Amino acid sequence: MEALTPAEQKLFRSLNTPKKIQDFINTLGKKPETHNEHIVRSPRIVLQTMTANCMEGALLAAALFNYHGGKPLLLDLKVGKRNNNDVDHVVALFESDGYFGAISKTSHAVLRYREPVYKTLRELALSYFHEYFTNSDGRKTLRSFSKPFDVQKRFGTRWITTEHDIFEIAVALDESPHLEILTKKMERGLRPADPIEIEAGRLVE
Repeated sequence: MEALTPAEQKLFRSLNTPKKIQDFINTLGKKPETHNEHIVRSPRIVLQTMTANCMEGALLAAALFNYHGGKPLLLDLKVGKRNNNDVDHVVALFESDGYFGAISKTSHAVLRYREPVYKTLRELALSYFHEYFTNSDGRKTLRSFSKPFDVQKRFGTRWITTEHDIFEIAVALDESPHLEILTKKMERGLRPADPIEIEAGRLVE
């Protein structure tokens, strides 16, 4: 953390609770989709641009938890291989009194912050299940979730301030062990989201 600038250290010190971290993450704009940018940018670059995608927002939150003595843990929420009209989502994990919560960067009205009320990671992952559907036809697409992914254990801390692309973290997270949510019978019996849910799902900031 010695690599942080004085301004970065001041900001990191101030964001010392999950509530404050989520409120700050909510101020970040959507990452511009340009071909010249890195695929995954470091927390430093995110703070310089004040924009992020879900992976970058989760990494910033993880860096903040790490700064305050916690582990920088990510949770990958993965859609099925056949659900190519939807994308994975990544959140940062935190614990409070033995219960899990999550910090989430998204422009959508759902898939957002989760209070630390979930006893297991499966409970937390399932809290996203019913809101995770395609806006075209309401198909529920969430299929698996990763085990807690400790970024520091795998990549140290240089990813926090690097100017280089850190897409390798996203690849490692994607390839890490995941746990399936549904049986084949459950998947066959899924009911699409209602039209009013689909309409609400189109609401974005």
